[in-house]
Amino acid sequence: MSVAETAASLRELAEQSNAWPFEEARKIVARLKRKPKDEVIFETGYGPSGLPHIGTFGEVARTTMVRHAFRVLTDDKVKTRLIAFSDDMDGLRKVPDNVPNKEMLTEDLGKPLTKVRDPFGTHPSFGEHNNARLRAFLDHFGFEYEFLSSTQCYKSGRFDATLLKMLENFDAVMNIMLPSLREERAQTYSPFLPIDPRTGVVLQVPVLAHDARHGTITYEEPGTEERFTVPVTGGRCKLQWKPDWAMRWVALGVDYEMAGKDLIDSVKLSGEICRALGGMPPEGFNYELFLDEKGQKISKSKGNGLTIDEWLRYASPESLSLFMYREPKSAKRLYFDVIPRHVDEYEQFLDGYERQDARQRLSNPVWHIHTGEPPKPSMPISFSMLLTLVSSSNAENAETLWGFIGRYRPGVTPQTHPKLNAAVEYAIHYFRDFVLPEKKFREPSQDERKALLDLRDALGELPVDAPAEKIQDVVYEIGRRPPFLDEKKKAKDGKPGVSLDWFNMLYQVLLGQEKGPRFGSFVAVYGLKNTVDMIDGALARSA
Repeated sequence: MSVAETAASLRELAEQSNAWPFEEARKIVARLKRKPKDEVIFETGYGPSGLPHIGTFGEVARTTMVRHAFRVLTDDKVKTRLIAFSDDMDGLRKVPDNVPNKEMLTEDLGKPLTKVRDPFGTHPSFGEHNNARLRAFLDHFGFEYEFLSSTQCYKSGRFDATLLKMLENFDAVMNIMLPSLREERAQTYSPFLPIDPRTGVVLQVPVLAHDARHGTITYEEPGTEERFTVPVTGGRCKLQWKPDWAMRWVALGVDYEMAGKDLIDSVKLSGEICRALGGMPPEGFNYELFLDEKGQKISKSKGNGLTIDEWLRYASPESLSLFMYREPKSAKRLYFDVIPRHVDEYEQFLDGYERQDARQRLSNPVWHIHTGEPPKPSMPISFSMLLTLVSSSNAENAETLWGFIGRYRPGVTPQTHPKLNAAVEYAIHYFRDFVLPEKKFREPSQDERKALLDLRDALGELPVDAPAEKIQDVVYEIGRRPPFLDEKKKAKDGKPGVSLDWFNMLYQVLLGQEKGPRFGSFVAVYGLKNTVDMIDGALARSA
């Protein structure tokens, strides 16, 4: 099959796929039929009032997935760009909880973020510091994007023509915005916010007059009651954020932008303003919010939930991309305990991809995570298994873990399997920070002690190279006794089943944790003698 035929076949499958990136991309295809253009602009927004968090990354990752889906649907014949836009000209409204030198930031409240001093001392401003953090992470992931700074766009004149259009439609914009505001706020509201030429503060003041012909607004300075007339162009003013969003869509020709569920009303208002300026609001959808361990919305200024760097201390970038891909319209807890599951499920999707046909592959998350070219699976041991190995051996270094791995999978080394080598380091970090502090062994009951003794003896009789399946059979056989017998379940050989209580007991008593991987597989990696010694140790602790 030729390249063209392959692309056509892929496009036909994509047109029928129910994977959400294709559903979103089809909206853009329909948009182009209504309003043809040579280039499609995707945009994501970032408010650098706090350090970048995973939600910020998620918007870029998801938009990138939609962009790739669009390219497949159009045979890559339409040029696309992804703009990562920073609202760094917004005034600093409050000091974030998770930064140093709070007193210094307090002195700069109200100033544009690119005029607020950097509390970390590494960049000319707080806004530039946070922009650099975001860009470093996006670059680490290999995203293809164009970074734009609100400050630079305003000051360079890039927004001037659309700002003048906003001024020409001042009354129409006010008619859209005023019904959405409280009465007290409505009395002083203006879409234009002048920048005080003396203090540099973004002023929240009423506009006393506006002159579209001269491109100016007139306001009264708080405190002095002195009147000033200033141009709305050249960075002398900025817009309130809903008019600003609409202005940006028009000025940059944005065709697609997603937003959080908490911004549904804002998207509608900005869409109306965009139309008032003669523009066409972008396509997009409202994704659900990420929640911290307490079920609260993640906030950049609070610093709750997970940071980008924290996830990458414990897991691969691909596992984070999987978290972002899944169920974007469902609220999800974003905390440390979700990490191990996503690491292993990413590998499971990668393994499954090899066995899928072309149609099924388009619904596999790894196709979207890797823009249609997922790598070959190369993880012979699961992350949950690595965590259990660290826990059982209290391993404080990678060499100990590689000793188990090398015996279980001869020929597998850090050099032959670099991703596994990275996973070993992730597992050690995760164990030290989260598993070890919560590790709590419980004492076995008399019945459980007897079962553990029998398991110890049965494992001791197995050959040293017994396979995982044979070990698992022994574990099941020992568990077929009260109180672990489950008469309602039947094994493949017709014997009575074994309840989960048996396996939960093994992990709680032997490892001091609530759950773990398949026990037979764990023993095969950890070693029969080591497991027997571990059982002896647990029985001695509770003697």
